[in-house]
Amino acid sequence: MLGAAGVTDPAARHSDALLACVAVSKQFGDVQVLFDVSIALHAGEVHALIGENGAGKSTLMKILSGYLPPTGGEIVFDGAARQFSSSEAAEDAGIVLIHQEFNLAEQLTVEANIFLGREIKRGLFLDVKTMRARAQALLAALETKIDPTARVQDLAVPDKQMVEIAKALARDARVLILDEPTAVLTPKESLVLFRQIARLKAQGVAILYTSHKLDEVSAISDKITVLRDGRHVITAPAADLTEHDMARQMVGRDLSELFPPKLPPMVAETVLEVAGLSVPGYVTDASFHLRRGEILGFAGLVGSGRTELMEGLMGLRPSEGAVSVMGKPVHIRSAADAARLGLAYLTEDRKGRGLLLRSRMRPNLTLLALDRFSRILIDEAAEDRALDQAIREFDIRAPSRTVAVGNLSGGNQQKLLLAKTMLIEPEIVIIDEPTRGIDIGTKQQIYGFVQRLAAAGKSVIVISSEMAEVIGLSHRVMVMRLGRITGELEGEAIGEESIVRYAMGLDSMTKDHRAEDRLHAAR
Repeated sequence: MLGAAGVTDPAARHSDALLACVAVSKQFGDVQVLFDVSIALHAGEVHALIGENGAGKSTLMKILSGYLPPTGGEIVFDGAARQFSSSEAAEDAGIVLIHQEFNLAEQLTVEANIFLGREIKRGLFLDVKTMRARAQALLAALETKIDPTARVQDLAVPDKQMVEIAKALARDARVLILDEPTAVLTPKESLVLFRQIARLKAQGVAILYTSHKLDEVSAISDKITVLRDGRHVITAPAADLTEHDMARQMVGRDLSELFPPKLPPMVAETVLEVAGLSVPGYVTDASFHLRRGEILGFAGLVGSGRTELMEGLMGLRPSEGAVSVMGKPVHIRSAADAARLGLAYLTEDRKGRGLLLRSRMRPNLTLLALDRFSRILIDEAAEDRALDQAIREFDIRAPSRTVAVGNLSGGNQQKLLLAKTMLIEPEIVIIDEPTRGIDIGTKQQIYGFVQRLAAAGKSVIVISSEMAEVIGLSHRVMVMRLGRITGELEGEAIGEESIVRYAMGLDSMTKDHRAEDRLHAAR
């Protein structure tokens, strides 16, 4: 079928697709973020959508699922052009989006969130018994022990992600769109999700999946589409693209050297000494030291106590033990104490605890160092100059200086958080999950920044759940398990097998510690 200009009708061209977008564009004010993008999703197929932060992936997913209208182009569903007035209308048609950012009502229970807006009723009343039973069945399918009656605000971040997934599964989707679903999941939890994806695929559900973890994309996808700067680059069978091919298409350059060369620490001077630090309920008797110009990695499974150890060190949690900075014993009871001693901490939760998402970049940047920009009134001109410098130094890319930080891509939010932290000029920098949810090109930038910090004589602690990241960056690696430091590796001894053995308790664990493991598991 031909249109007035003799061009094949988009709906006819995509009649074999369950859901497609045809030449879709999107503008926010004067800023265009998508340029004539086309993608087709087929029943029983996993289609991966990848690209750097800011490439337009989340915007395209929101258009496909009714959260945003396109500025131009067309959405085709079941062979016919459609316009969804809202996400609810798209869900009614069977198109469900699992957001990268949690879309949960924190004050409500798990079961209430799973059925929110689609409650099951018996007459005029809610059928709580049926909803609880179905919620339990959905959570059991995800192999999680989450209590359906627990309030979402009391759940850990990975459990909240599982609730989001259960909520989507309850919708009986024909099209399931997943935006970075494994960013906060453990490898074991990710495998559970992949089994659910395989089950839905076998049932004929069309799945659109985005992730910065290219090994995941390669493992579960049938087709892959790459976006770059809001434009379609390539769509190809997953079997035809290696991870290296994907990375090159995403950034438009070769990324064969993702990690910068390791430079030896400048001097043997110890800048931080921690002895017998305990954080009640999380960490027991942790001891380590940090040298000038060194990158010290902390590895371990989720729940091993790495984050809690650093929060205890920084005065963000109650702790006991001895700490020395530059050879002098210190007592750190707050983040302000730590800052005065030259310590800075970049939280793993940049959205919840690191940045003010509804505020602009300038107040976010200067918040920690506000005393440098104020006497009686805040010197906004000085803040603007600091923002100019941060944008240049950290390559922060934003459509405008007045944009709300929540509207920046994850990579640019992380760069802003780095700039904010470095504005107080710390000597010791602790970075928790430096590249979680960040594209491979921005990862390379952040790795280079960490290396330059060390080369300038700063001392850096990196906590990461990505094995390659710990190995690629660190001069030494401390491994934790169940709240204890179980191993230390340096230089050529740093390797995946050695880290895994310490993390799993196969090395450097006494029988007493194994008994503690069993007690911990019983609790």
